[in-house]
Amino acid sequence: MATKIPVTVVTGFLGSGKTTLIRHLLQNNQGRRIAILVNEFGELGIDGELLKSCQVCPEEAKGEDSLPQIVELTNGCLCCTVQEEFLPTMLELLKRRDSIDCIAIETSGLALPKPLVKAFRWHEIRNAATVDAVVTVVDCAAVAAGTFASNPQAIEVQRQADESLEHETPLQELFEDQLACADLVVLNKTDLIDATTQAEVLKLVQQELPRQVKMVTSDRGQIDPTILLGFQAAAEDDLSNRPSHHDTEEDHEHEEEITSTHVVLNRTFEPNALQNQLQVLAKEQDIYRIKGFVAVANKPMRLVLQGVGTRFDQFYDRLWQPEEMPQTRLVFIGRSLNSTTIESQLVALPN
Repeated sequence: MATKIPVTVVTGFLGSGKTTLIRHLLQNNQGRRIAILVNEFGELGIDGELLKSCQVCPEEAKGEDSLPQIVELTNGCLCCTVQEEFLPTMLELLKRRDSIDCIAIETSGLALPKPLVKAFRWHEIRNAATVDAVVTVVDCAAVAAGTFASNPQAIEVQRQADESLEHETPLQELFEDQLACADLVVLNKTDLIDATTQAEVLKLVQQELPRQVKMVTSDRGQIDPTILLGFQAAAEDDLSNRPSHHDTEEDHEHEEEITSTHVVLNRTFEPNALQNQLQVLAKEQDIYRIKGFVAVANKPMRLVLQGVGTRFDQFYDRLWQPEEMPQTRLVFIGRSLNSTTIESQLVALPN
């Protein structure tokens, strides 16, 4: 066990493109044997399913002592459940170190990365694994719109829209903490902004970085794996250079109003009609993120639907399996969500 397994922590806000980035990494693994840990906010394993559908990941092994290559941690923020699930999962992976070249951990969009990095100082893990790098994925279009960035003008716009905003929001602090912990910042979704706006986003992100950090641009997470891997940062030994708003706290709590709800319906939808209705819901309620799978009439394939605010993306990822019942499964993440209203509006749509 002389050589530690390198671990890449992929963090970033809701809808920034973390899963897409890891999916691209798996599809272009260049022969590397990569184990994936997925932490999702909500009860349905949408991101884990998307990674499994890349058709590169091996099938889950059978038997009591086997562990899937992809492990979904679905009971909340990873930095809050790390002692309950992260440690035993890592210990099981380390038992298979001879068949693993590296590990990638996708944190929840609501997770603080520093507590996870700190966990790699635990004696059970320290001698066998190291944080090769923390990769923070940024939604350029969202930052350009003044969301989760230290832009006084944008904060003033938010203040005017919501009189209760008298200081930095917890979500802004989260955005700053994710950048402060980074070894690499991926400026994602550059296809949605022009060159001038991209330069403005770059400047805004640089203002939040406490030290010199590499930054790269990306369209839909398509980055050469050699850029993402091999940093040898040993981030767990560099915590003092990764400041957090929560450094003086023993524990932290995310804002109580941030919740998730999900809808599972054994029926089909017309994709455009469904997307239009979801856009209406995103305007009516404070919804940050919508993601899931949709059953479409007369289509043998599963439709993946992902939304950030009112901006949506759709694609078919794979055929429904013979043992599967085609159904629509959607997860909603936001503030004070009215799950009854969400489900009733979707049920009212024609097939």
